[in-house]
Amino acid sequence: MNTPTGPTGPTGPADFTGPTDSTGPTDSTELTRPPDPAEATLTTGGARPVLRFERVLARPPEAVWRAITDREELKAWFPSEVIADAWEPGAEISFPFPGTDMTLTGTVLEAEEPHTLAYTWGEETLRFTLTPEPDGRTRLVFTDETPPDIAARNAAGWQICLGHLAGQTVAADAWKSHFDRYSAAFEPALGPQQGPPAGS
Repeated sequence: MNTPTGPTGPTGPADFTGPTDSTGPTDSTELTRPPDPAEATLTTGGARPVLRFERVLARPPEAVWRAITDREELKAWFPSEVIADAWEPGAEISFPFPGTDMTLTGTVLEAEEPHTLAYTWGEETLRFTLTPEPDGRTRLVFTDETPPDIAARNAAGWQICLGHLAGQTVAADAWKSHFDRYSAAFEPALGPQQGPPAGS
């Protein structure tokens, strides 16, 4: 992840109810499972480590799909702007970071509305899987295939971003405590963890 603090835009109504099952992939060689179900699960054993988050949102899949694809709705929680040619495989995406000269690029890998969305984000691969739940809710599983040395920083940032997506109030200093906790958990498997990018 390329910025550690998460978005600062407006959030929607509080709708985070927490996951009821945090099972992860079964083909991993290592699995770091957090005590708090709102936190990331780290899976290793593939080409790169994978961070996995799970949330149950009090909105139907169609509404969550808009939140993860609509440019204006993304500003409420995603850490950069998202400008997509189209949400279809092969479409190009740009990710400018407001207030900086940095812009990442990506490509849509998979898009099945309103169930699955995957794309590259710079050198990372992000995937969203939406599953209907009773009472008009949606189970969101989000994964980030990340370089190993920035896994802790990414996990901390995504935890904050997903809090914004869920309408939570996130403390301004929350990133540092998340990062410290993830660094301690991940370093035995992944090695030393980088802190925030220079200038952030």
